[in-house]
Amino acid sequence: MMSKSIRSVTLSYVLLAIVALFVGTLFGPLQALDHARIDLYPFVRKLLPFVQSYYHGLSFHGVLNALIWTFAFTAGFLLFVTAKSLKRDYPRRWMPWLSFAFMLVGLVVTAIPMLRNDASILYTFYPPLQAPPMFYFGLVLVVVSTWLVLLSLVSIYRDWRKEHPDERTPLPAFMSLATYAMWFIASIGVATEVLALLIPWSLGWVTYTDPQLARTLFWYTGHPLVYFWLLPAYVAWYTILPKRVGGKLFSDSLARLVFLLFLLLSTPVGFHHQFTDPGVPSGWKMLHAIITFLLFVPSMLTAFTVIASIEYGGRQRGGKGVFGWLFKLPWGDPVALSMLLAGIAFLFGGIGGIVNASYNINLVVHNTSFIPGHFHLTVGTAVTLTFMGLTYWLFPQLRGRKMSGRLLAVAQVWLWFIGVMIFARGMHWSGLLGFPRRVPMGSANYWLEAWNLPSMFTAVGGSIMYVSALLYFVMVVILLFAKKAEVNEDDYAFAEALSPADRAPKLFENWRVWVGAAILLILVAYGPFLLTYAYNFVSPGFPNYW
Repeated sequence: MMSKSIRSVTLSYVLLAIVALFVGTLFGPLQALDHARIDLYPFVRKLLPFVQSYYHGLSFHGVLNALIWTFAFTAGFLLFVTAKSLKRDYPRRWMPWLSFAFMLVGLVVTAIPMLRNDASILYTFYPPLQAPPMFYFGLVLVVVSTWLVLLSLVSIYRDWRKEHPDERTPLPAFMSLATYAMWFIASIGVATEVLALLIPWSLGWVTYTDPQLARTLFWYTGHPLVYFWLLPAYVAWYTILPKRVGGKLFSDSLARLVFLLFLLLSTPVGFHHQFTDPGVPSGWKMLHAIITFLLFVPSMLTAFTVIASIEYGGRQRGGKGVFGWLFKLPWGDPVALSMLLAGIAFLFGGIGGIVNASYNINLVVHNTSFIPGHFHLTVGTAVTLTFMGLTYWLFPQLRGRKMSGRLLAVAQVWLWFIGVMIFARGMHWSGLLGFPRRVPMGSANYWLEAWNLPSMFTAVGGSIMYVSALLYFVMVVILLFAKKAEVNEDDYAFAEALSPADRAPKLFENWRVWVGAAILLILVAYGPFLLTYAYNFVSPGFPNYW
């Protein structure tokens, strides 16, 4: 049985994540409807006077949904599964709580200038747009909270390792450590950007800053951030989904290798977000593009391993023939269903990622609605839909209450999947026709007739997603106040592996080697460019005026 301290801090993190998602989601349908030239912001301002503009709402949507929802849920989930798999409590119980306090205070501090419409600069907060210092200080606290989570994971792992010197680390704990180790290395970029460039510039200590350097440091973190969103979903797909479908994980060793490859390759890829930046030489863009394509190796290994695991489960449940096992999967279980549908959505999102990472093709879709279409299939569904399903897995354990409202949960999951497939289809389609992103089209004075139908797809799909989100929040309330019930631990156990952990090479447990190799690769990919970069502090600040 998990300790009360772990259950409490996990529940606190998850509820904070859900509150952030609730507020951020309020603005989601406004963005989707705006694509169909339905501008509801004048009406919204009458109900919510603090909402000033399209960019005000879009900033709320991005910061709360892409950053706080994901960061908070990841922290709670990985703190929980690490302690559960190691079968012990954190040696310093105050540390996870301190990380939560930093996250909460950081959110509040960041939200204040956003509420005032002083920081409507979107979640990609690089110059020349400038926010008040409070916005940046709040983000610093949020990032520090993630570092404290890593310290918590390291502390419990070191205690466990002293008692089990020759054993392989249980897979959920291993994956959690790899996720936060990758993120710590990656977060150094945005920390440097904020502390060295943005805060002194925002405080008025310096008049100008370097937007090219700031963008480079941001995207040093910005693309590995995608994997920091995604890897917790992978943890669930590897360690929870096979058990939910009645099978076993196909290979423990492959799962560990996947996370080590992400640790190595996630960070030195940022220049593929800067293909149109004139300040980055083409040779460095090519190097980062190549490394980006190497990241498809762990993604393909994941596709193979997870599909093999669920096929094994389907056949164990009586599935026959080539595809008969698919019909034997527990499609009525909202936990398994959310991950199965999230994986299907991620298949399409991954294909779009190949387009984004390809230099010539990227130039076709850059700064079009194709990009948020891809984004909503990945973090908006592969991650978010998995997290929604994990809510149904976590709450009975955290609250000791019955899993109520199962049919409503199943409907909620299906609605999100159907909605996002329509929504993303419209976004990709219109993007290929040149529909711009980050532009309030509801009030724009130009429009192509070819955008009419795909934009309606976007509006309809986004509206269906919003209905699903409302059902999810209803489910959270139901689970919070459901009847108390004994939790069958076997229903919430982690999957066993057909290829067990002791077959994994001992080298996989040598964190110094893998972290050192990751840092070396980053130095090769970024070091020469930064050492020879001609700094150009020419940009004044431009506070938002919308």
